[in-house]
Amino acid sequence: MTGSVSTQGGTAVTDRVIALDDVPLNRFHIRVTAYTTGGMFCDGYILGIIGIALSVWSPQIGMSALWDGLIGASALAGIFVGSLVFGPITDRIGRQTMYTADLAAFVIASVAQFFVQEPWQLFALRLIMGIAVGADYAIGAALLAEFLPRKQRGPLMACLNAVWTIGYVVAYVVGYLLRDLGPDSWRWMLASSAVPAVVILCLRLGTPESPRWLISKGRVDEAQEVVRTHFGDNVRLPEPENVPAASFREVLSRRWRVRTAFASIFWFAQVMPFFALFTFAPQVLKALGITGELTGGLLMNGFQALGAVVGVVIMNMLPRRLFLWVSFLVMAVCLGALAVAPAPPTVLVLGCFAVFALVVSASGNLETVYPSELFPTHIRATAVGFAASMSRIGAAVGTFLLPLSLEHLGNRPTMLIATIVLVVGLVVTLAWAPETRTALLDKEYYAEPALEVADGR
Repeated sequence: MTGSVSTQGGTAVTDRVIALDDVPLNRFHIRVTAYTTGGMFCDGYILGIIGIALSVWSPQIGMSALWDGLIGASALAGIFVGSLVFGPITDRIGRQTMYTADLAAFVIASVAQFFVQEPWQLFALRLIMGIAVGADYAIGAALLAEFLPRKQRGPLMACLNAVWTIGYVVAYVVGYLLRDLGPDSWRWMLASSAVPAVVILCLRLGTPESPRWLISKGRVDEAQEVVRTHFGDNVRLPEPENVPAASFREVLSRRWRVRTAFASIFWFAQVMPFFALFTFAPQVLKALGITGELTGGLLMNGFQALGAVVGVVIMNMLPRRLFLWVSFLVMAVCLGALAVAPAPPTVLVLGCFAVFALVVSASGNLETVYPSELFPTHIRATAVGFAASMSRIGAAVGTFLLPLSLEHLGNRPTMLIATIVLVVGLVVTLAWAPETRTALLDKEYYAEPALEVADGR
């Protein structure tokens, strides 16, 4: 049935009643996506700049492999804390407040890095920044998933990780360009993350609260006002229901524990080798016999950026489950080849790393899509935060141990360990991954605890 036509958020809509999941894409959706992905750019930049900054500062002061690993892993350890703590807080107090507070923390800590004198000071600041990044992982994905229509949810949420990747790559390029500024070039590299953080902080001001979250708290009138302002009067909201306060107990309950385990392990298995290899890309390439390791790192990051774009483009073309398990298989083959080759030629090293960088970046987009589709609104941020925190245990451990592993075990055992982690991710995906490409986020979708897996096979 079609009635009068009105304009909301830049899109013409009729008075036909539609579900929130099926609202036509409009300018408001694009703005919220841009502001949220902007935060992920800052996240990627913050984590990407540290590797090249350490490659400059560490030799100046004779920093040990232990401190290299601790500082490289500090932000990742902070993400573990931030995701674990602020996921439940976000489910309790709302997405909107935390959406801007974490960016303010980015700005302050970024500037403070310029003034550090000792390794422990940088470690502490990076830990604080990691906590803010971890909060943003839980907040941004939950907020964006709850606004976007399901037809565009996959590609637009994939932009979160794609833009994170771009931020990571841009940081490496900026560090590469600043490295010749003198002995304090590493300070400018680290402080430069304040620039994008200030811009995104200003843009995020005034973002409305998620109507799904408002409904989960019984604030139906406020939810209706948000929807009316940005989508029109003809949108049917999910029915309010009595739900308990978000808690880890529910996330780990019998109903949700398999999905929680799957989200945590696949994310863990993707980021552990990624952060270990890319945080110390110059050192890894040097250990594998590549001269001009900074240039090689730029090549790796170029393929990483390309993979981010490819992942967005194909996100809705492939079932989530198929996309993930094939990616794990390809990545395991790439690193496994370096683990078994006694003296790999330059072309094999660069080729394997190029393919690995492209595939891990493309499939990494699932980290911001898949977990958000697995859980209902009242525990979404808690569950996503939990999975993110578990993944960062792997990232932190891998980043901390990689310099030590290269020093004491050598490059082949190091590549073998990374390969084993990827095989674990492959096995868990084949065993537990549900298919969510066309999932609704309303409560009806979660009436049954099991999801269909067959479409993803």
